[in-house]
Amino acid sequence: MNLKEEMLQLGRQARAASRALGALTTQQKNDCLRAMADGLLHQADPIKAANAADLEAGRAAGLSAALLDRLALTDKRIADMAKGLREVAALPDPVGRVLDERVRPNGLRLRKVSVPIGVIVIIYESRPNVTADASGLCLKAGNAVILRGGKEAIHSNRAIAQVMLEAGARAGLPANAVQVVQTTDREAVRELVQMVGLVDLVIPRGGEALIRAVAENARVPVCKHYKGVCHVYVDREADLDMAERIVVNAKCQRPATCNAMETLLVDAAVAEQFLPRIARTLSAMKVELRGDEKTRQLVPTAKPATERDWFNEYLDLIMNVRVVPGVEAAIEHINTYGSNHSDAIVTANQETADKFLRDVDAAAVYHNASTRFTDGGEFGMGAEIGISTDKVGARGPMGLEELTTYKWIGHGSGQLRE
Repeated sequence: MNLKEEMLQLGRQARAASRALGALTTQQKNDCLRAMADGLLHQADPIKAANAADLEAGRAAGLSAALLDRLALTDKRIADMAKGLREVAALPDPVGRVLDERVRPNGLRLRKVSVPIGVIVIIYESRPNVTADASGLCLKAGNAVILRGGKEAIHSNRAIAQVMLEAGARAGLPANAVQVVQTTDREAVRELVQMVGLVDLVIPRGGEALIRAVAENARVPVCKHYKGVCHVYVDREADLDMAERIVVNAKCQRPATCNAMETLLVDAAVAEQFLPRIARTLSAMKVELRGDEKTRQLVPTAKPATERDWFNEYLDLIMNVRVVPGVEAAIEHINTYGSNHSDAIVTANQETADKFLRDVDAAAVYHNASTRFTDGGEFGMGAEIGISTDKVGARGPMGLEELTTYKWIGHGSGQLRE
């Protein structure tokens, strides 16, 4: 069997599994998820053994310490995967919700009802816990899933999926509801994202290069998250103590996350008061500043910011700073250089805040709060499968509801269209 035929077989099996999943009750899905969680805990040793093989190969390949840490599976991380599956089981079922209901003048009753998407392909890198997280979310939403992880985690991903499938099968999970692509050949991704009629949605999770490659080759819908170039704007009417706390949290709490701030915008009216102060605080936290001319006048230690820097997602303790004449210029900067992810304003002026929240084009916008809140757990969704910066379909954290679509159901009594 060649690669194309192998991927087509996965697609056909997933399509059949999606139909079987659609027939499961909420209780049956939850029983499967809890059984899968128990399986992960009971089979932690084989999973860790498989992970050890990936770690050894990663060290031999020269992976960085940070990447090796993302790859490693400890007892706690396996327990967290199991906990995540149980949390998904405890969430309300997103399938079958009545989203709209209306009765037409002729008596025809229409209901808009949430249903599973069908077959979802998830392409991801490094973190093997995604295998469990993505499977649990897709299954609760009634979708079959094809998982294509990075080659650095191939043994771990296979082991996690096998344990979950065997445990789930004993609880009634349909065959092939979760499938892991067994090959590390990159051509497999091209085949998967072109399987019109078998794959309904592709969700890539990883670096910008991976996501662009998927989007450029896909013939099926792709839910994208290119990068997180997030901003905080400190307005002339900001509480500067609050602004300092928000800036530090947005940049420094976890700088390698997509919802961490990359660019600070400061109103010229408070720049002389605020910038030297925040620069001292950030310097103590080892943050490198890159600024425009006005910023460097006020903060001589800041490096010059290039045009390219304003587009950069650093995922590190590096931050751009620009002084702007007011909220209009801040909005213009964000809509020019941002990535439609998460942006915040700090101000005591509600009218200014409302303008920012209305006019900034992003999946999430905040008034007097950190951008770090753009997360499924923080939004009360229980879990997420990614954060979409698209405008059509899901936008922002993608939880269970975002893994469903809908159909219209009509109830009549013999109505005919005239």
